[in-house]
Amino acid sequence: MIAKWFATMVLATVMTAVAQQPVTVAVVGLEHGHAAGLFQRLAMTHNVKLIAVVEPDKTLQQEYTAKFHVEPSLYVDSLDAMLASKGKPQAVLIYTSPVRHREVTLWAAKHGIDAMMEKPFATTLADAIAMRDAGRRYGTKVLVNYETSWYSSNAKVLKDVADGKLGDVYKVVVHDGHNGPAEIHVQPEFLKWLTDPAKNGAGAMFDFGCYGADLMTVMMHGEAPISVTAVAQTNKPGEYPKVDDDATIIVRYPHTQAVLMPSWDWPFARKDMEAYGSKGLEIAVDPTTVTSRFSAREKPETVEEPKLPLAYTDSLEYLAALERGEIKGDHDLTATDTNIVAMQILDAAKRSVEEKRTVMITPVPK
Repeated sequence: MIAKWFATMVLATVMTAVAQQPVTVAVVGLEHGHAAGLFQRLAMTHNVKLIAVVEPDKTLQQEYTAKFHVEPSLYVDSLDAMLASKGKPQAVLIYTSPVRHREVTLWAAKHGIDAMMEKPFATTLADAIAMRDAGRRYGTKVLVNYETSWYSSNAKVLKDVADGKLGDVYKVVVHDGHNGPAEIHVQPEFLKWLTDPAKNGAGAMFDFGCYGADLMTVMMHGEAPISVTAVAQTNKPGEYPKVDDDATIIVRYPHTQAVLMPSWDWPFARKDMEAYGSKGLEIAVDPTTVTSRFSAREKPETVEEPKLPLAYTDSLEYLAALERGEIKGDHDLTATDTNIVAMQILDAAKRSVEEKRTVMITPVPK
């Protein structure tokens, strides 16, 4: 699976550049704070064209127009109003709270529109399965965007693990998070649902545990784990009275153990991954830096990884390449099947915390 993914990356670098019409998209929702970065990227690409923004909140409309020069004429209050007045986009980019992902994705599927949502995939496994099934029924794409999908460091570690460079990989540790959404002053509309377990699924456990679950699923070739054991707690109840702000998730496979450490209590923002094998270790330190060591006698080597092919540099370029058939996207970090397993890990982690036990995993039927 990983070999095919990297072969697709190579193919993306050698395809002849052909002038094409941009892929049309509509943004649905502005309550996810990552929408700010999306509009910055929309302004920099010629491969994607924004035709509508579905957001009924007039205050958010005014804010995004002021900050990102979004044309006021692009705003509509509902998905149906978008179809009636703006036409049918090729894809919707979903920036609502996760609890609304199912609603929007099912609507899009019924209208033959692909959907890419910001992580996490869903608040429940049932919602994730419903979105997968809708995509299959109507022949539409259901994709999940993670910032870490576009890290050349992660791509390097995943490839080296797949190629056997590290030998048998027995332990993987993934750290994700920052010092807290309130502490870093995220947008009020973002903080409101991030700290609501009904809208986010959990706190830091879902907000940042999803990254490691996604990476591990690709590393394990889409295999579901044997079991999940998790603990979670709230170290800052004054800020986060309803959700966890720190969690540890142990994901057990037949010959590998992954430790996912999502937290809103790190001293600073981090997204890094450590892979330990029988022949050596590699650490994806940041988006582009990899540190490796293959002997006790040698010093660690740190390398700056080159940029990935354009189709793998961000979610918009990926979507454009996928819509044009330049890449397949099968079983990669963004794919539906990968994210069903990742969601199964998060669902099991939540149950493990609630029930104070290890949760055994039965793979979701394909």
